Amino acid sequence: MWSKGTIDGYDYWVKHYETGSQHGIGGGRISKLVILKERKPLYSYDRGLDFYNLDKPGKAVYSQILAQYN
Repeated sequence: MWSKGTIDGYDYWVKHYETGSQHGIGGGRISKLVILKERKPLYSYDRGLDFYNLDKPGKAVYSQILAQYN
């Protein structure tokens, strides 16, 4: 299932499942995640980490997304 949203000015798209997977973040339910700020990609995970360039507030958003979907 795809979900999208905005937290504190960071937009995100996340693909998540009901159960965890070896392809999920930390073996969890998220298999794809993109986090953007002002249309600039700061984080991308597509069955493996593509890049990670989050600032401190972005890391807090990342943690919230993991708590909700992973």
